[in-house]
Amino acid sequence: MKNLPSRRRALSWIVATSASASLGPIPFTVSAQVDRPVKFILPNAPGSGIDTITRAAAPALSKAFSASVVVDNQAGASGVIGLQALAKNPPDGFTLSVVSNNVVIFPSVIKNLPFDMPGDFTPIAVVGNTPMVLVVNPRKVTTTNSRELISTLKAKPNEYTFGSGGSGTILHLAAEMFLEEAKVEARHIPYKGVGPMVTDLIGGQIDFAVVALPSVQQHIKLGTLRAIGMCDDKRTSAAPEIPTFVEQGLTGYTMEAWFAVIGPKGMSTANVRKVHDALDVAFSDPAVKEAMAKQGNTIKISSPEQAQIVFRSELTRYGALVKKAGIEPQ
Repeated sequence: MKNLPSRRRALSWIVATSASASLGPIPFTVSAQVDRPVKFILPNAPGSGIDTITRAAAPALSKAFSASVVVDNQAGASGVIGLQALAKNPPDGFTLSVVSNNVVIFPSVIKNLPFDMPGDFTPIAVVGNTPMVLVVNPRKVTTTNSRELISTLKAKPNEYTFGSGGSGTILHLAAEMFLEEAKVEARHIPYKGVGPMVTDLIGGQIDFAVVALPSVQQHIKLGTLRAIGMCDDKRTSAAPEIPTFVEQGLTGYTMEAWFAVIGPKGMSTANVRKVHDALDVAFSDPAVKEAMAKQGNTIKISSPEQAQIVFRSELTRYGALVKKAGIEPQ
C-alpha cells in the first residue's frame, strides 16, 4: 500500500511505543495544566450515534483523563466544519474528536475538501463498530419488512424520500447502497445533522432513513419509528427482534459503521499513548461497557498503527462503493 507509513517510520514507532509500554500506563496529566479540560469536538449534531456514544462514555473518559471532558458539537457541511475546527488546534492531546467512517468517505464525495484525510490528522484508535438500521415513518410507510418496502418503492419510483445527516455521509451511502441493491429509486433529502433528520422523519417530512441504532432505539421502542432491517450481516443483541436484510432475502446488502478517535496532525508519540491509554481505561469501565452493549456497539480498540492502516484501506474501499452507488462528488 503506497500510502502506508514507510518501514523506517513504522519501525521507529514500534520501538518507541515498545519502550514506553514497559513503564505501564501513563496518566493523562500535565503538571502545569491539571485543570485544563479535554475537549471532544464532534463533527455531528446532538442525537447522532457518535454523540450518543461519546456522551455515554464522557464520565469514564473524564476519570481516565484526570480532567473534565467537554463535548462540543460542531455539525455542518456533513462534518467538514467540525474537522476543520479540530485541525486548527495544537496537537497536545487536549483537543480530540470522535468520528465515524464518514471521514474516509469525504475524499470520494466532496470536491475541494479543505484538508487531507488522514494526513492532516492523527488517528489514535478505531474504538469499535455500531449497528445501522433502516427505519420508516409508520404513518407514511405502512410496510413492515424488506420485501414490502421494496414493492412499495417500486410502485412509485422517486416519490418516496429518504434522509441523511448530510450528503456523502455513511448514512447517505448506506441508503444509496440499499436502493442500488433493491433496484428501486427514492429522493435524497440531506440534513445538517442526524438529530434534525430524525425529528423530520418522526414528523413525516421524509419517509425513511438508514441510521445508527443508538440514535433511534427509543423511537423504535415507542413506535414512532418502525425498523425494517439491520444493515449488518447478523442481528444485534441490543435489538434481537430486528431481522437483517440478508436474512430477508437482500443477500448482497450489508453496511457497517465504525467510530474512532483522532487528534490534530503532529501529535507526539507520548501524547498519542496517553490518549490511547485513557480510551482503553474508559471503555473498560463497567458502566460504559453496559451502555455500549445496550446500544449494540462492539468495542475493540485498535492500536494507533492499526488505526492508520484502517483509515487508508477504508479510503480505497469506500471510494469503490461510492462509484458503485453512482454518487457524484459535490
